[in-house]
Amino acid sequence: MSAPNPPTPVLDVRNLSVVYAGNRALSVAQFQLHEGELAGIVGANGAGKSTFANALLGWSRGAPKVTGDVLLDGQSISALNTPERVRRGLLLIPESDLVFATMSVAENLTHAASPAQASGRRIYTTDEIYDLFPNLAERRDHLGGQLSGGERQMLGIARALRLAPRVLMLDEPSIGLAPKLVSVVLQTVRTLVNEGLTVLLVEQNVKAAIRAVDRLILLERGQILAEGPVEEMKADPRVADAYLGADS
Repeated sequence: MSAPNPPTPVLDVRNLSVVYAGNRALSVAQFQLHEGELAGIVGANGAGKSTFANALLGWSRGAPKVTGDVLLDGQSISALNTPERVRRGLLLIPESDLVFATMSVAENLTHAASPAQASGRRIYTTDEIYDLFPNLAERRDHLGGQLSGGERQMLGIARALRLAPRVLMLDEPSIGLAPKLVSVVLQTVRTLVNEGLTVLLVEQNVKAAIRAVDRLILLERGQILAEGPVEEMKADPRVADAYLGADS
């Protein structure tokens, strides 16, 4: 009796390369993300983490040469532009968040209507979002620009949930947040993953990331240096010595 075929990765990246003016910023031979997984891309500033996330979405500052293939649920999306990739369910919350400062919290959520082709993906209602983020429920009439950094990050995630993500990518959600708020945001993401959401976390704060993720991927100079289950990676000297210090 033959062994069953492994499940198709939700996200499958093959030979992804990003080159700016002749300088290679990213070179990833293969990367996969599976259903209900929270994977963390970590590394020092300038390692290529944001370049990787942006390349997956087909968006970039400048005009790099991007080659390789990105598959979502087994289908290539490499020829699609960024808005179409978003409609297919690949969403990125960038470092600057996705909040309209002059709209109220409620208006921000209403504005993020689920796409027509979201069949088979979970569509979060506003009530579900308010249950998940009680602070947003209390501030539903406040403008986006009146929220704290942590609340804006939560609202950015909430807006993404309204768009029925198949894969949700978060780029440096800890930047500018107090440690307690970082824990709250990542614990909320962990809850979403436990409910079935697939998440790719791009994070420079390795100590925070390892408390939430299932798998850790170490990126250096645009290449994957090491990856594996988080407990194994915590013991890897390349992670422990460079990023965890005495707390490892």
